[in-house]
Amino acid sequence: MRIGELAEAVGVTTRTVRHYHHQGLLPEPERLGNGYRDYTLRHAVALARIRRLTELGLGLAEVRDVLAEDAGKDLVEVLTELEEDLARQEAAIRERRARLRGLIQQGSLPAEGPVSPELAALFSEVGPVSDSPMAAKDREILALFDTAASPETRHELVGLVSSVFDTSDGAERARAAYALLDALADADPADPRVDEAARALADCLPGELLPAGELGGEMGEAGIDDEHSFLRAMYADFAPAQAEAVRRTLRIITEGRS
Repeated sequence: MRIGELAEAVGVTTRTVRHYHHQGLLPEPERLGNGYRDYTLRHAVALARIRRLTELGLGLAEVRDVLAEDAGKDLVEVLTELEEDLARQEAAIRERRARLRGLIQQGSLPAEGPVSPELAALFSEVGPVSDSPMAAKDREILALFDTAASPETRHELVGLVSSVFDTSDGAERARAAYALLDALADADPADPRVDEAARALADCLPGELLPAGELGGEMGEAGIDDEHSFLRAMYADFAPAQAEAVRRTLRIITEGRS
């Protein structure tokens, strides 16, 4: 058989046959005097088996293991591994679909985009504290930690932030702190209002916020002194006076724990 006849008999393309030759899965046949490959029934049987294995989802490396005459994996072993992998993929897909259904049912998403159900519930409960640019930055940072944190730390973080708004005047104090911070957009870091804004912000935040899980590693006492890379990036996103106010806020909270 010519390569085209072999490919047609097995239901693949000639390009696929050549690829299997290149990968060492299908032995090269002898060539006739005119240079054409001369495929036999054995080649067709081998090619059909390769097709069946790939249609089951095996990668070419796994097919090679199955086809190997020595030290190759048993087919049942390979298929078992494949079935287990598919089961993991199915579980992941079910979880993703459940989250997508939850997002769709919300009807609308926060400006920060899809976040965890815990943070979405917090944003919904709190609502827009104000149209403050600093409030918007805070939500973005919360969304960042929500993405990077472990489920346990995320739960702890959301609980701590929720506690700010559990008191009757929590939202009002937050609005006042954001207003003070927004007013520093064009101020000098030495402006006396920096200290006022820092104290107002520290008054809003629970003292447990800094050492919570991953946050503690990023924003603990050493991080404040050494200006951890994350803190440097965060400060760079603020106006100089605003960054100084946040620095002082972290120091106030840290000193309050000691």
